[in-house]
Amino acid sequence: MLEAGNASLALLRKIAFNPVEVELRKPDYEAVNRSSETIARLCASDKAIYGVNTGFGKLAQTRIAVERLTELQHNLVLSHSSGVGPGLNGNIVRLMLVLKILALARGYSGVRREVIDALLALINHEVYPYIPAKGSVGASGDLAPLAHMGAALTGAGKVQHKGTTISAMDGLRLAGLSPLTLGPKEGLALINGTQASTAIALYHFFEIEDIFAAALITGSLSVDAMKGSDAPFDPRIHELRGQQGQIDVAKIYKTLLAGSEIRASHINCEKVQDPYSLRCQPQVMGAVLDTLRFAAVILATEANAVTDNPLIFSDTDEAVSGGNFHAEPVAFAADLLAIAAAEIGAITERRIANLVDPALSLLPAFLVEEPGLNSGFMAAQVTAAALASENKTLAHPASVDSLPTSANQEDHVSMATFAARKLGDVADNVAGVVAIEFLAAGQAIEFHKPWQTSELLQPVVHKLREHVPAYARDRYFSPDMETAKKIIASRDFSIDIVDVMPSYV
Repeated sequence: MLEAGNASLALLRKIAFNPVEVELRKPDYEAVNRSSETIARLCASDKAIYGVNTGFGKLAQTRIAVERLTELQHNLVLSHSSGVGPGLNGNIVRLMLVLKILALARGYSGVRREVIDALLALINHEVYPYIPAKGSVGASGDLAPLAHMGAALTGAGKVQHKGTTISAMDGLRLAGLSPLTLGPKEGLALINGTQASTAIALYHFFEIEDIFAAALITGSLSVDAMKGSDAPFDPRIHELRGQQGQIDVAKIYKTLLAGSEIRASHINCEKVQDPYSLRCQPQVMGAVLDTLRFAAVILATEANAVTDNPLIFSDTDEAVSGGNFHAEPVAFAADLLAIAAAEIGAITERRIANLVDPALSLLPAFLVEEPGLNSGFMAAQVTAAALASENKTLAHPASVDSLPTSANQEDHVSMATFAARKLGDVADNVAGVVAIEFLAAGQAIEFHKPWQTSELLQPVVHKLREHVPAYARDRYFSPDMETAKKIIASRDFSIDIVDVMPSYV
């Protein structure tokens, strides 16, 4: 059940990764009906209303005759269906449809119930508009992506259905729909808004949550495999600094490593301090957690927001123009997430480099018996370095850029959609780096037998070994890395201790 203005991140996460059947609460329909009735009254007056009886953007001063208002909305949707590039992931499109419903159902957009019911039918029949990924600057809304969404409702363009791309008309038939005739304001309400950039950012935010949790585990494994100290995770250190993410993360590391036989075997060693990539994990990953929490608030708020223009206030019969379609909050959140995720990859890559270096790890070179004859994890560390380095470019903020559009009427834009899209590339790269650490740390643990790692980390190693055997000699490596990535994506580690996310859901 969708409730306008009150969708939780937990619900949105479920929608992002699984086909769902959804419906809207009856009270929300009442707000929608009031708003559409207000638009009808306003259209009957002689007042100029942007996008309802005027042109758009630079053409806002052009009045449109009453008998051509439907044509105006259809022209708007078709002309703005100007996206290019590969189609967005169907999971993201499903989330986008839900976010558009949540926004329209607040009752400030002037659309009829039929529009929302059509969007619900697409979701419930797994008919997702084919939306080219590129073409939005994240202001005046995500115009091109949302126009492709709206065009599908009218029978134009293409849709995806269970992995197959078909015509929009065929998709409408599968959903039990006829092509929608757009009423006044409805085309504009569909294409105005931040639902594309927000859906993309949210989807990759959820991915980064899982990668973050996995990196806490693999980082702990690396500490144990390197015979590192658990002293840097002493809560007294972190309480003195006071950074909440750092305090929370240090507790997780301390808990994950508790009771390790490997740690007990070197408790009285003379080593004073570990490398930063081991010792400073609470400081780095704690800052990442703080960033995740910040982004969660921004994206959850935006997911429930009304972001089209103009907004319809039924209590006063007003259409008020503003700029809620400007996606700067989403752009900032996505850019900060990219920076934070890139740092997960950067510090993880350094731990991998330490693990394969016998001078630092005191383990066989490149974590394999008979090094020289076997190269072991030599090239895997190179791959991790390549991915971490690529993220240095991808983490450059998109939000600091702006190009004016619509003949300078729309003279500052957010670039939120690009910020959100490249966040996906960053997340995929980091998942690759963490997967390599998973393999490397798991291999390093093998060399400490018969000593065992902690009771919480042992199931993690067992899960890996169910799918990837230990390395006795060189073998074709890439499939193991992909397998490790899939384990991380499934979040199937059989432990709950890293589940710190509900604190902000």
